[in-house]
Amino acid sequence: MAMKTYVDQPNGVFPSVCSLDCPDQCGLLVHKQDGKIVKVEGDPNHPVTQGSICNKVRNMAERIYDTKRLTQPLKRVGAKGEGKFEPITWEEAIQTITSHWKQLIREHGPESILPYSFYGNMGRLNAETMDYRLFHRMGASLLDRAICNAAGGVGYNYTMGANYGTDPEETVHTKLFLMWGINAVSTNMHQVMLAEKARKNGAKIVVIDVHKNQTGRWADWFIPILPGTDTALALGLMHILFAENMVNEEFMEKYTVGHEELREHVKQYDPQTVSSITGVPADDIYRLARMYGQTSGSLVRIGNGLQHHDNGGMCVRTIACLPALTGQWLVQGGGAMKGNKGFLEHNKQALQRPDLLANKKTRRVNMNVIGSALLELDPPIRSMFVYGCNPALVAPEGNKVKKGLLREDLFTVVHDLFLTETAAYADIVLPATSAFENTDFYTSYWHHYMQLQKPVIAPYGESKSNVEVFRLLAKGMGYEDEMFDDSEEELIRQALDYPANPFLGSITYEDLVEKNYRKAAVTPNFIEKLPTPSGKIELYSKQLEKLGYPALPTYTPIPVESDLPFLYVPGPNHNFLNSTFSNNAKHVKLEKFPRLFMNTADAEASGIADGDLVRVWNDRGECELTVSVGETVLTGVVVSQGLWADQPGAKHHVNALTPDRIADMGGGATFFSGRVNVEKLAR
Repeated sequence: MAMKTYVDQPNGVFPSVCSLDCPDQCGLLVHKQDGKIVKVEGDPNHPVTQGSICNKVRNMAERIYDTKRLTQPLKRVGAKGEGKFEPITWEEAIQTITSHWKQLIREHGPESILPYSFYGNMGRLNAETMDYRLFHRMGASLLDRAICNAAGGVGYNYTMGANYGTDPEETVHTKLFLMWGINAVSTNMHQVMLAEKARKNGAKIVVIDVHKNQTGRWADWFIPILPGTDTALALGLMHILFAENMVNEEFMEKYTVGHEELREHVKQYDPQTVSSITGVPADDIYRLARMYGQTSGSLVRIGNGLQHHDNGGMCVRTIACLPALTGQWLVQGGGAMKGNKGFLEHNKQALQRPDLLANKKTRRVNMNVIGSALLELDPPIRSMFVYGCNPALVAPEGNKVKKGLLREDLFTVVHDLFLTETAAYADIVLPATSAFENTDFYTSYWHHYMQLQKPVIAPYGESKSNVEVFRLLAKGMGYEDEMFDDSEEELIRQALDYPANPFLGSITYEDLVEKNYRKAAVTPNFIEKLPTPSGKIELYSKQLEKLGYPALPTYTPIPVESDLPFLYVPGPNHNFLNSTFSNNAKHVKLEKFPRLFMNTADAEASGIADGDLVRVWNDRGECELTVSVGETVLTGVVVSQGLWADQPGAKHHVNALTPDRIADMGGGATFFSGRVNVEKLAR
């Protein structure tokens, strides 16, 4: 079946998909007039998102037609970081890039070249097909894309075997929500809507977090906790569940391994001990454990924040054990949810072609240490191609990153919609299409639907998709492999040809073309045979034991990296998505200005008043924020929200403060485990 695009229809309303790195992955309706998008709204027929969308997507047309959007390739004519460029043709851009690469490969080998990308566009074709094929064929250094959910994903898998969780559509039947480390109002709004439907039927909502943000204010009960101590709280709940016989022995016997060992292990995590670790009063730990143990239809929604600590993988693994103790996996609306992407796993081997990598020992670079890698790696990285990501703003140890990007001997190419903070350091900048200009398919990591994006508008200016750019680069490198000629349709068909995932079997290319979205064939009894070594929920993991980790869930404190007084958590805000939208005037106006949330007692002790401008600093860097004093964080904790675009004279770069240490599992980031000091500045 040929795919029908909407590019040639100047007027009308057309189905689309939100491309943002967000669990909700909304179905959209795009309104066109005279060939331009004039309105974006939610698709009321989408089974999960049901017509509701956030401000970020609602204002997407302004982003697409922003006067600052790139329209043609550029080459640097000023100093690195100065942001001075002049237009060039695509032919010159491709020739310049590939001639540099050919020379680097001759003189230093292909590992001198590094791709650097993430999911600025969640479209699977544009995020992980032709790019992987090109760099595998070339033999470039490999990138561990571990900046977001790596630690928690790996930790969850040690318990459950895969990214399998409760179907969000079932959560209208949930009776108790534990929203743990997730600012769902800002980052998973449709889970909030589903929870509200359940709330009307009597459900209670408990939020556990380091900051009383919008989600904390929405909850029936907000429980503040010290950063990096969530593992201890989960173990304290287990202690009470076992001690007060609020566990489901029959479920544990049939579906788990290690429950007897766990029963003994958690005796050491009594409520008083856990309270001293977490800052949660012992009475609240008892109350929470009893709520959880006595409510059937209880769901733990595990957020991303928890895993951004040195102990993040073990933290998520531990919390993921809770539903097994009470048997909630067999109850409608019960269980847990970290991510559901396992149900929509597709044939990544076919898309990415790792078999092309001739040197199986090709070096790997963790994207979280890109600053150190650019400055210290030997042999050095001599060229970096950045797409779908903005490391100058989003990577930890930000001052190191910018210093590395300033290297005169580093040939940097950036493919993006805007002249981002990273692009300002580039030698060549290439204009990228928006998702509305591409053919692509999407797999949510929250709901169970795969979705198809058909192009709605023509490419903006001379912009090109990632798929097209990497096709051009392959040709420029002289690679004649047929795989670089695969069309988007052929790529999607290759992705869907994946018998290893039984849940995907019912989805065909023809179905997607006809219906735009299709649901994975997930059955509620998926826990009957999990892809763990035992086939069961592993409360005791021999895998972890072999790797030198504790086999049972265990609390390990995050390292005290310095004697500075405050634990610092730079969380997300409501109107940006990482650095996306931070350069758009409307979204900046909605957020107003960057804040630092501080406890009243800490502020008084430091001579700081609400609204003061403060310097936040450590040995990695500093930034200046406006303080918001109150009881939204515990003493000894400060929290900021959002990644704010660089502006002349402003010091808002919060990742100048964050550590680039690697978490316990999956190579994950430790953004939330740094320490800072705070002092008042004169206005």
